Amino acid sequence: MSLGRRSAALFAVAALLLSGCGGGGDGGGDGGGNQAGGAETTTIEWWHIQNIEPMLPVWDAMAREYEKAHPNVKINITPIENEAFKAKLTTVTQSGEAPDLFQTWGGGVLDQQVQAGLVKDLTADVAAWPSPLLPLAVQPYQIGGKTYGVPYDIGMVGFWYNKALFAKAGIDEPPATWAEFLDDVKALKDAGITPIALAGNAKWPGHYYWAYLAMRVGGLEALKQAAETKSFENPDFVAAGQQLKQLVDLQPFQTGFLGAAYETPDGQAAAVGNGKAAMELMGQWAPTVQRDAAKDLGDDLGFFPFPAVEGGKGTATEAFGGGGGFAVGADAPPATVDFLKYITSVENQRRSVETGAFLPVVQGAEDAIKDARAKVVAENLAGATGFQLYLDQAYPPAVGQQVNDSVAELIAGSKTAEQVTADITQTAKSE
Repeated sequence: MSLGRRSAALFAVAALLLSGCGGGGDGGGDGGGNQAGGAETTTIEWWHIQNIEPMLPVWDAMAREYEKAHPNVKINITPIENEAFKAKLTTVTQSGEAPDLFQTWGGGVLDQQVQAGLVKDLTADVAAWPSPLLPLAVQPYQIGGKTYGVPYDIGMVGFWYNKALFAKAGIDEPPATWAEFLDDVKALKDAGITPIALAGNAKWPGHYYWAYLAMRVGGLEALKQAAETKSFENPDFVAAGQQLKQLVDLQPFQTGFLGAAYETPDGQAAAVGNGKAAMELMGQWAPTVQRDAAKDLGDDLGFFPFPAVEGGKGTATEAFGGGGGFAVGADAPPATVDFLKYITSVENQRRSVETGAFLPVVQGAEDAIKDARAKVVAENLAGATGFQLYLDQAYPPAVGQQVNDSVAELIAGSKTAEQVTADITQTAKSE
């Protein structure tokens, strides 16, 4: 593990990280400059959140392939669950260290890491790579015109639903408007079906509802303006909270949802995979996590975008989401960047995409999308007229955490829509 550059900002980053969300390829390069003449082995510490199949063995295989081609490079892999990763990285950065290669979602969290001197500027490296990255996928990792992270996945959040349960409730097609969505929730409850699974304890899945409603009611420009003015006390954002409160009042979530995790056997994904809940609002990875936490619904699992809100300034073609990427520690050995180039080559991107876990971020890997459900998400992204990064990543970390916390309190019934916007504003202005 490489020693990061210490500064006062490091401790701010550490405290705020808890917010937020065939061997092809060209593995060329010198592997870090430690290979000639029997030099010491270069060790790369790689932390990622793909701690389950299908990607856990795929990335492990790529690391072993790279080691074979570069005998003086050793790659130590630490696969960690999402929330545990954030906690572990917080502990490490408090002591002024950073892994050589580690998970990032870009946005405000990455910006804080850049300001703290924790990550390497990859602008020149990425520009020279033979496999071009898709501009939309790279956008969350660009700060001040420079690139500080490399994506491995991109996607959007939408509703994953059980077609059989919808049919049992007499619902013929997915809702196109929020009013229709609320009617469908009522129909599911009347049929004795839990409408929605939610990981209330994780908080970040709940913020998806408020964020999407803010987009649909106020439009993307309102979210952008809020970031600039540091004020979220926009009537449209209050209305978004009120719309969410209407949903909460219908009691649509599974029993015990406030204490539920996301990917555990008794969590949100498992509730949908086991057919105990009709739908969940989640990203493109949902089918994989449902399968691993419970079972694969197969052809019964469908996808539809977040509905439009009648009279709102946004449209149903504006997508909310993001993806996963990697940052390189500021003091990481040169072999780290070379290895990152290897795993994001077009050939290795195809290997990753073929698992169904990811959507391509490298030009030329689109043909690797085999899963019909992944194709649906890709088609929705291709037709998107606007895009908003997860709010707990797009905004400064403390603001993103406040969004998660306040929305969770609204869902729990302990905070009003007005209090949500006031608290987020207070946090933003204190940054």
